[in-house]
Amino acid sequence: MAYEFDLFVIGAGSGGVRAARFAAGFGAKVAVAESRYLGGTCVNVGCVPKKLLVYGAHFAEDFEQASGFGWSLGEANFDWATLIANKDREIHRLNGIYRNLLVNSGVTLMEGHAKITGPHEVEVNGQRHSAKHILIATGGWPQIPQIPGHEHAISSNEAFFLKELPKRVLVVGGGYIAVEFAGIFHGLGAKTSLLYRGEMFLRGFDGAVRKHLHEELTKRGMDVQFNADIARIDKQPDGSLKATLKDGSELITDCVFYATGRRPMLDNLGLENTGVTLDKRGFVDVDDLYQSAEPSILAIGDVIGRVQLTPVALAEGMAVARRLFKPEQYRAVDYNMIPTAVFSLPNIGTVGLSEEQAIEDGHKVQIFESSFRPMKLTLTECQERTLMKLVVDADTDKVLGCHMVGPEAGEIVQGLAIALKAGATKQHFDETIGVHPTAAEEFVTMRTPVNR
Repeated sequence: MAYEFDLFVIGAGSGGVRAARFAAGFGAKVAVAESRYLGGTCVNVGCVPKKLLVYGAHFAEDFEQASGFGWSLGEANFDWATLIANKDREIHRLNGIYRNLLVNSGVTLMEGHAKITGPHEVEVNGQRHSAKHILIATGGWPQIPQIPGHEHAISSNEAFFLKELPKRVLVVGGGYIAVEFAGIFHGLGAKTSLLYRGEMFLRGFDGAVRKHLHEELTKRGMDVQFNADIARIDKQPDGSLKATLKDGSELITDCVFYATGRRPMLDNLGLENTGVTLDKRGFVDVDDLYQSAEPSILAIGDVIGRVQLTPVALAEGMAVARRLFKPEQYRAVDYNMIPTAVFSLPNIGTVGLSEEQAIEDGHKVQIFESSFRPMKLTLTECQERTLMKLVVDADTDKVLGCHMVGPEAGEIVQGLAIALKAGATKQHFDETIGVHPTAAEEFVTMRTPVNR
């Protein structure tokens, strides 16, 4: 059967755009449908604007520490509206870049909601199109628990477009999004509380990293409460919000920000017209080739709920394009040793296994750990400390995990991720000459294992 398109991609986020561009480059006839914004979550309401806000929040520390280096500054004033307007301008520029990437690649861009009407058919703006392959790359969407008063709360989607910076903010959640936004609001001057229903935030991260970040956030004056959750939210006559916690205590705030999970964005997608199935968490169920139970329909990125990171979606999109249209170049995505950063203040950078996971996996481990006050802070009153940690297999000397909390942690760990991917041993680290004076050199000078 002749199809209008070889590949029809639903969603112009990171993964969808990568798959579409490269498939077109391999000679396929490709269409992309997008109903919201080009670039998806990452560009519009995710990692890019978030990082810009993190940069903004960090200036408060820079101003405070400048006096130690001889700088005399006048009173610093922050204007939220300026930051948001400049952020919006940059995102608009990136939207245009994504548009040009698609169009210049020969991809047909359709701006409208796409609904699958059959295994090889998609409807957009009332027009039906046929395709040999359909790729679902619709991403995720934040969800707010349906507690009484939930309509008064916001998610990350709305946080980027607040008209003014709230004076008081409650951030609810224990994942990286909650931690990052708590740091943004706190750094920009809002009185910030971070509530998490569990014993300790950042589940899945190395225990030493979690503990160290908690200490640093508390040291900075952030109110961090564990084993705490909101039962209801009530709007007060003066416009403020009263959050009643499950233990009966009450907190008055101007903004309740929820970062308690994301769901796959499958609304009105038409999956009922296909054989596509969902897993027990509600994500699209795919095999190792990203193929769903309907052979002609594939899915990648956050909508499949594997590793929900932009670079992973990019890799998955590339893998799909190669397998379908350039099989001689196909390589499976390797989900091991994926580096990641949390742009909390201070940052976290991590790659490989946590100490806890390494032990659980049966490794006999040696731990190398260092906590120190960075050189930059020695001329200031700031008492922030940096943490660096290596998890090593005691039998093979292979470095299983590398973890850092401190300035530019993501930048530093990216390079170390290459070493770990290549199978570096602790001896390789020991034999590498450090760059002096830097914080990063600590990773190659830790010689004595920590006694547990």
